[in-house]
Amino acid sequence: MTKKITKLKCPTCKATVRAKDPDFPFCSDRCRKIDLGKWAMGVYKISSPALDPELLEDLEAPMVDNRE
Repeated sequence: MTKKITKLKCPTCKATVRAKDPDFPFCSDRCRKIDLGKWAMGVYKISSPALDPELLEDLEAPMVDNRE
């Protein structure tokens, strides 16, 4: 069997990156900082909260007021 080599790309500049590189998944510290800056400025956003399906069921259940 031969190992399949996957080419990985830096998410910032698209340069080829190896998993062994010290700044992985980025090609350099500069690209890492650019990405961090984008998060800090709000360029990247999470579109919807990731919730556990069981938690969703609890949230959808009707609220019962047991106060007397």
